[in-house]
Amino acid sequence: MTTALITGATAGIGAAFARRLAAGGTTSGGVGSGHNLVLVARDTVRLQQQATELHDLHGIEAEVLTADLSTDLGIAAVEERLGDRKHPIDLLVNNAGFGNKGRFLDVSMADELVMLKVHCEAVLRLTSAAVPGMRERGRGGVVNVSSVAAFVPRGTYGASKAWVVQFTQGASRDLEGTGVRLMALCPGFTRTEFHDRAGMGTDNIPNWMWLDADKLVTAALADLARGKVVSVPDPRYKALMSAVKLVPRGLLGGITSKTGRKYGPQ
Repeated sequence: MTTALITGATAGIGAAFARRLAAGGTTSGGVGSGHNLVLVARDTVRLQQQATELHDLHGIEAEVLTADLSTDLGIAAVEERLGDRKHPIDLLVNNAGFGNKGRFLDVSMADELVMLKVHCEAVLRLTSAAVPGMRERGRGGVVNVSSVAAFVPRGTYGASKAWVVQFTQGASRDLEGTGVRLMALCPGFTRTEFHDRAGMGTDNIPNWMWLDADKLVTAALADLARGKVVSVPDPRYKALMSAVKLVPRGLLGGITSKTGRKYGPQ
């Protein structure tokens, strides 16, 4: 039985990945029985509850690893687990992330730097820790959760997610022929705890823009199995991103700024 490690596993997209993989998800290795899991997050109690539920429901082994990826100690703890050759990780899902409420200069520099550490440094270090063992075995996968915000000029959050896409594309190209697949997952608005944790109101976001986390993950794993490097797992957002490519960059900045004030954090 293969093993998947998921960061930010206790809620939202991370929890949906855990449910799907425990039940038997589609990965780069195909469709099979449930995957054993290493669940990573900051809240030990929630992690233990989640591990027990998934074990009881699907009969898989669920290991708990408490780690704060905004700290060097937390990243190092996950790096160590990923580098364990005796208990290899076959699929890494770099899902941990958050949003800051406010425009540029409204958010403290400390909070901006924490975002870059979680969204960029942690993704770089954990991917780098996981891939060597996968390459040795000739198989494995990494899903780096980005956002459709990566494709529009929208401050530090969008910039950090754009980095995730660019990094994943470049690393994937360098790993061609090794049996290791990398994919950047770029969802739109998804029903999770994300906005509540950031103190962002969501009443102004139209219902049609919301995605279901479980359906999103099913589509993402199917894209990974097909070898896609960038996944926008919904027809609505695929259409929006196609339209974005046609808009001049300078004009796009003004449009996304106004749209962000209308549909983003207030």
